[in-house]
Amino acid sequence: MSPSSYPLFCMGNPLLDIQVRDGEALLKKYGLKANDAILAERKHMPIYDEIVKGPVTYVAGGACQNAARGAAYCLPPKSVVYTGCVGADDFAEQLRAANKREGVDQVYLVTKEENTGACAVIITGHHRSLVTTLRAAEKFNKAHLSSAEVAPLIEGAQFFYVEGYFITHGLESMLEVGQKASSAGKIFALNLSAPFIPQFFGAQLQQVLPYCDIIIANEAEAEAWASANGHPEPTNLPAVAKALATLPKQNAARPRTVVLTHGSEATVVVVSTTPDAPKIYPVDLVRPEDIEDTNGAGDCFAGGFLGGLVAGKSLDECVAAGHKLAAMSLGQVRAGPQFKWPKVAIL
Repeated sequence: MSPSSYPLFCMGNPLLDIQVRDGEALLKKYGLKANDAILAERKHMPIYDEIVKGPVTYVAGGACQNAARGAAYCLPPKSVVYTGCVGADDFAEQLRAANKREGVDQVYLVTKEENTGACAVIITGHHRSLVTTLRAAEKFNKAHLSSAEVAPLIEGAQFFYVEGYFITHGLESMLEVGQKASSAGKIFALNLSAPFIPQFFGAQLQQVLPYCDIIIANEAEAEAWASANGHPEPTNLPAVAKALATLPKQNAARPRTVVLTHGSEATVVVVSTTPDAPKIYPVDLVRPEDIEDTNGAGDCFAGGFLGGLVAGKSLDECVAAGHKLAAMSLGQVRAGPQFKWPKVAIL
């Protein structure tokens, strides 16, 4: 693999999604919220054995890996490479197969200590509740970034994308990638990923944010960050975006862009050079009867946005690509973040 072949380098938790529909009883039994994402506690662990006893769908997942697949869908071959830690098992092979189909090359760290991570996806109507057990994913070792296989890819990349979930175990790896990107004048993008990240990993997040050129979050994640940091208007997305955009930044020569999605509501974007001039991007509504699956729609938005970024598109075009890819995913009959085949032009 030529180091220059992959402009986008992604890092996150590779997971196999185990998706079940009509899961109202499961939400009640395990004390889950209909539209949330959590790490499994001891009380949640029986859910993985329980749900596979009924009809389920297995989907290659992990927030960053989903976004990487979305970006690759938009871009020419050899544009996206992804790393994370998996087990030496069939779940990992399913992830590799999904990546191959959509043009993502992976440089997994493989551990024999644990099985590949999994995520129980409980679908109720148009909501999804994610319960994740990281397993092998949290065995990721920073030394992998310096390996002969991965180090040239980091050197050759121009854009980096990391999911917020990774911060629960991989802070040192995130900081290393962020620092390298910043010192080289490259673009480092972070997705907050879930409300619990700013709520319970605020100290770690505070260390990563100075390296972030792009921050992506949905309304719940933005509100959680704002509440955790004492913002007076946590539900005012333009105000929260401004607060995030104007935080201290390591590479001050490059402005920070904050992108806050809100489901079918408008997407809000604030750039640090013009913090009082938020840009509002309406979303083309998908009819409720055309929505097959909401799982991973946010990851698809991120993938489309990143694809536009790597392709050198304008901010307006990047947001439009994100909206288009997310809408495509919503309408797919197959579970989880899926795309149309043959490919449809996004950019």
